Parts: sequence; structure tokens; C-alpha cells
Amino acid sequence: MIQPIRRIVTGHDARGRSVFVSDGPSPHVLTLPGRPDFALTDLWVSDGAPASNAGSADAAKRRMSLEPPRSGTIFRIVEFPPDAAGGGFDRAAAFRAMGASHTMDPDASRHPAMHRTDTVDYALVLSGEIWALMDEGETLMRAGDTLVQRGTNHAWSNRSDQPCLVVFILISAHPLRAKPGAKPVKRAAARAGRGSPSRRPSRRTTARPRRKPRPR
Repeated sequence: MIQPIRRIVTGHDARGRSVFVSDGPSPHVLTLPGRPDFALTDLWVSDGAPASNAGSADAAKRRMSLEPPRSGTIFRIVEFPPDAAGGGFDRAAAFRAMGASHTMDPDASRHPAMHRTDTVDYALVLSGEIWALMDEGETLMRAGDTLVQRGTNHAWSNRSDQPCLVVFILISAHPLRAKPGAKPVKRAAARAGRGSPSRRPSRRTTARPRRKPRPR
């Protein structure tokens, strides 16, 4: 059974005084196809920076996706069940459910959940333990351990016999390169600016013919 996550949200009343707007389990929970024991619980979402604190609407009340809005953030908790219980995991269906098929690594040999997002992710293990996998190397994280993920191809592997809860703050970031499986996109090394060589007139490399002297 997925653990409910208590979410307390603050705001302001009609007189501008600070108040508690809501207090209860977050209703924004997404389980993956074939893995009802694997869940993402969204607590808040921002659409840009600086974020807006106006109004009292639930900013997380939207279709859930793996990545935050462009220039935005997601505050979420993920419950990772033991890998050994994942007999019904369909990786294509799982990433499709999160609106993240484009992030999936076509090569599943390292781990079925290998993927890359255009984000900076702050991760904190709340309970249990989990392995963080890169293309090269892996490390075990336990409760209280943190990780800063910087647009890297990665996966999470719970090799224990208990669920692991990890809190994530995902921040939209500039893409580092083409998505997994796509051909690299050639980009200009730098944009042309005022006074840059690309804006200067080209110099002639061939000598101009000399004019013949006029007869006097």
C-alpha cells in the first residue's frame, strides 16, 4: 500500500494575514502501469521563476509528468518498491504514463528505468535505502543522504526488501545535449555579439589590381 504523504500549504486570508490553506494527504499520486506499489506523489509545482505566491489555488492540481514545466519546479516524493517485486514492469508504458517517453534510455541493459531529464534534481532519502546508478558507477544511499543530479543519465535501484521513500525537488535546466537515442545536434560555439568577429566585415585576401597611370 502506498504511503500517504501529509501536505501542509500556507497562504493569506482576505486581510493579508498568514494562514494554513490546507492540511492533509496530497491527492496528487501517480502509480505506474504494472507497478501499483511504485508511486510519485506531487506536493507542489511552479511554472516559472520567480514563482507566484498569489491566490490559494492548488498549484499541483494538474496532469502529472516526470519533468517540471519549462523554467519551473516540482516538489515530490517517490516511493520505490523493491526491484525484486517488479515482475510486471513495462518500461515503455511506465515512461509513457509519466509523459516522459523522450527521456527513456533505449538501452535497458544497465537498468530498465535508465533515463535523462533536462533538470537539476535535489534528492533526499527519507527512509529505506536505494542505489543511485550512473552510466559508470553506482552508490548506495540511506536515510539522510542527499544527491544533486545534474542532467545525467541515471536510474534508481532498490535492492532491499523494503520500500524506499525519496524526496525530490526538480528544477528545469538547459539541455546539455540531444536526448538518448537521438543524434547529437551541432550548435554554434557562441552567439554573435556586437564587436564579435562574426559581425566584422571580412578582409580581402586578394590584392587589388593597380590602376594604370593616365596619359598627360
